[in-house]
Amino acid sequence: MKKTEAKFGIHRPVTVALAGNPNSGKTTIFNALTGSRQHVGNYPGVTVEKKEGRRLHKGLDITFVDLPGTYSLTAYSVEEIVARNFLLQQQPDLVVHVIDASNLERNLYLSVQLMEIGAPLLLVFNMSDVARQRGLTFDVPLLSQLLGPPIVQTVGSKSQGIDRLLDKVAEIVQIRAMPVYRYHYGADVEQQIERLVQQINTHPQLSQRYRPRWLAIKLLENDQEVCKEVQDESILELAGECAGHLETIFGDDPAIVLADQRYGFISGACQEAVKSTVESRHDVSDKIDAIMTHRVLGLPIFLGLMYTVFQLVFNVGEYPMIWLETGFHWLGGLVASAWPQGSDSILKSLLVDGVIGGVGGVMVFLPNIFLLFLAIAVLEDSGYMARAAFIMDRVMHKMGLHGKSFIPMLIGFGCSVPAIMATRILENRRSRLTTIMIIPLMSCGARFPIYALIIPAFFPEHIRGMILWVVYLIGIVLAVICARLLRKTLLKGQTIPFVMELPPYRMPTAKGLWLHTWMRSWHYVKKAGTIILGISIVLWGLTSFPRPSAGQLEGLSSGQAQSAVLQHSIAGRVGRTMEPVIKPLGFDWKIGTALIGAMAAKEVFVSQLGIVYSLGEVDEGSAVLREKLRADYTPLQGFCIMLFCLISAPCMATVAITRREAGTWKWAIFQWIALTILAYGITLIVYQIGSAAGNL
Repeated sequence: MKKTEAKFGIHRPVTVALAGNPNSGKTTIFNALTGSRQHVGNYPGVTVEKKEGRRLHKGLDITFVDLPGTYSLTAYSVEEIVARNFLLQQQPDLVVHVIDASNLERNLYLSVQLMEIGAPLLLVFNMSDVARQRGLTFDVPLLSQLLGPPIVQTVGSKSQGIDRLLDKVAEIVQIRAMPVYRYHYGADVEQQIERLVQQINTHPQLSQRYRPRWLAIKLLENDQEVCKEVQDESILELAGECAGHLETIFGDDPAIVLADQRYGFISGACQEAVKSTVESRHDVSDKIDAIMTHRVLGLPIFLGLMYTVFQLVFNVGEYPMIWLETGFHWLGGLVASAWPQGSDSILKSLLVDGVIGGVGGVMVFLPNIFLLFLAIAVLEDSGYMARAAFIMDRVMHKMGLHGKSFIPMLIGFGCSVPAIMATRILENRRSRLTTIMIIPLMSCGARFPIYALIIPAFFPEHIRGMILWVVYLIGIVLAVICARLLRKTLLKGQTIPFVMELPPYRMPTAKGLWLHTWMRSWHYVKKAGTIILGISIVLWGLTSFPRPSAGQLEGLSSGQAQSAVLQHSIAGRVGRTMEPVIKPLGFDWKIGTALIGAMAAKEVFVSQLGIVYSLGEVDEGSAVLREKLRADYTPLQGFCIMLFCLISAPCMATVAITRREAGTWKWAIFQWIALTILAYGITLIVYQIGSAAGNL
């Protein structure tokens, strides 16, 4: 390892980037460094989270940036691109590489790539206690000498070594000339690197923007993102020639040759400075995994844990949900009482039905969201979530997805909104988008009131369970088909192999669980809530205007007046206009109007039908509404209603979250249109075939 000097000016405040592999404890270190002084957003143009936090230490105002977890800086995933671009473009004052000390050689691969970028570097050997338990000892001074950058040992889960880390950060950033570490790849490779460096230096727009040596290495590796940035034929042609020369010499792809060289350097350093006190050891994690990831027992255990999570989320969360519903109902009544009894004020309706109703519709899910994210945080921080993805990978791979896609899909049976947010655990953007697109086909809890109304109205008791099972099964089968179709068409591309280290089991810390849960829950309230509120007000307007005259409502009961207002509104008129379009599905204007209302939330379908039938406020247990439906429709039509509501465009909350997580309205609109067309086509086929069979 050679050292060269690079000028490094100190500016206050300073920026320190935290890099590291997934499951290295990087976020735990970040939380220990910054506490609650964090800001969470997204990197521009992508849905990858951007976490920043501040810490004052020894006269320095330090901004810590938690980069996305990544195994390397080769641009295979959006996380790798984001991390690499930040380091290259923002040029932080220091990069702190958090390393899982119990799996040193794998983690140090990223260290070598950080050296190649030329970033001022500090290595943090985290989880040192786990390394000691596995019988590993480190000669830290020797290892630092061999690798180059200074090393600090920590145990992030216990906040051990954090003060030493802060002191070292302060010491390094105040040095005016930081050493830049350079790894020597051997004479043959270095010769080709030098040829490319000389050519790159003749193009100031490239040599000033990137470190020429790093750019040359990436070109030899045929890094597609870098090749797109270069866009100079002379450089690209020379890179191809140099790569071909190396392939001739080594008989292998240059990217593999360079990787082998890096691992060789790492292995040599570790053999010198890392010792194992035992030759072989089966630690506690190995013993637990013998059961938890067992080929036969693994899946039932996982399903049992997921069942427990849902029991927690939807049973324990039921009580605070009732409290919130009661609170918003009381608030609505309090606001309504400000107007004279019986008055029909537009402002009153806007505040009570639009604003309070809209906010309440979002906030009522907060207990479920909080408990769900708490459960996910426990599974992640304990190390089990990686096992769950590993267990499900074989099943999900047949759909063109990774094992981790199963987690948000399972959450989708509760609610699509947190399910789509949970797709952030997926590293690959194509897999993430595919999962987001199919999550609405998982029959969420909001659809259950529709099933609970329709099934008892049309089907005898002994087959009701089977009908409900069929409806859920249809959604699952369609999700599998659509996922395979998307991966072969719109989201076609190279699937990154499913590689996930199984981190050692750890006891989650209360601070870590709180920060993970609170940050995600607050993100939901702050971002999704405002969007959903706006959409709710728009839908309130569509079902409230234009209003009939007072004379038209005179003499009508409350329920009849509600129905008259709805028929006269834009939504009601659209319902009648769309009747010829939906008639081939077995639907009439009443069903059409209810479907428009259900755009806000699927369960609104039930209350909208109650208004159409002049029954006032009803729920899925309304016997009178069931009788009226039974009188107007057939069991086939009832089944088609459920089928259409299962497949069709998701609620506005889901649309809003899809737009946010996908990063563009394009995918949200595509999802809305595609699912509506799919619902129309399948319902049309079922109704027409069913009608023809019934007429035989």
